[in-house]
Formats: sequence, C-alpha cells, structure tokens
Amino acid sequence: DIDECGTELGSCSPNSYCFNIEGSFQCRCDVACVGCMGGGAARCRKCAPGYKLMGSKCLIDECGDRVLACHGLDEICVNTEGSFRCQCAEGFFRKDSVCLRKQLPKGLFEDLQDDEVEVLQQMFLGVLLCALATLAAKGDLVYTSIFMGAAAAMAGYWLSDRGGSVLNNILKGR
Repeated sequence: DIDECGTELGSCSPNSYCFNIEGSFQCRCDVACVGCMGGGAARCRKCAPGYKLMGSKCLIDECGDRVLACHGLDEICVNTEGSFRCQCAEGFFRKDSVCLRKQLPKGLFEDLQDDEVEVLQQMFLGVLLCALATLAAKGDLVYTSIFMGAAAAMAGYWLSDRGGSVLNNILKGR
C-alpha cells in the first residue's frame, strides 16, 4: 500500500488533513473542528458549535447544555476536560451546597447607633462653627452672618425635644 498522503495524490483542502486508508486516502477533520490543521481536537482552526476551546483543544461544551449546567443561584459553570464543575461567582463562597455573598469588612462607623451618629454630626458642626467664629472675629461680615445663622440652627436643635433627648442620653452615659 502506498501512503498517498505523502505524495501529491493526497492533497486536501487547507481546512482538512490527509488520512491514509488501504488503497486510497481521505480528507478528514475532527468533529470538534471547523477547519483543521491535522488530526485530533488539538489541531482545530476553530471549534464547532457545541465545543469550546480549552487550552489548545476543542472540547465538548458541557456548560452550554442547560440541562446539565449549574442551576444554583450565583453559580457559574466551568468546563473541564470531559466534564464540568459548578463554582460560586465572584464575591461568593460555597457553604452547605449554596453560594453565599462574602461579607465586606465593616466600616468605621457601621456599628454606631443613630444617637451616636447625631452626636458626631453635631460635633462636626461645632468644629465648623468654631472655624466660622474665628473668621467672623476678624470682622468679615459674610462670615459673621454665616456664623450667626449656624449658631442659631445648632441652638434650635439642642433646645428641641429630639436634641434634648440625645443630650440627656449622653449625660446619662448611654
């Protein structure tokens, strides 16, 4: 038997390869391929529908099959050679077969009670008021009027029922 693939007789199109058979040859291409440069799924020019390039091979895309693929919330399907695995999406972790969102570290002020936040806000306004008072003391009429308005607003808050209850809680150590 002559190896036709080694001669001019065994010429195939650029999208297939020559395969020697008894007394002849065939031009073939792997079923995983759309056009190939040689035998096997590792020699594809492009993957056929239902196949996905993994590394250098066109392998069956199990994740493309909605019946088999991952069905859990926040799960993604990852193709592996001959199979697939389900893993949690970015920002999630698996616990008891369920993907849960990773908790971000708490911020500096997340554990504060509402009353404590109000106190911090009032302290900030107090510092701002002091800065305005310093500028007003220099004789600038604009800063003087802003200072007087801010002082009146703060006094009104602290004298209100809400401000009084916050102040009482602070004084009682709550």
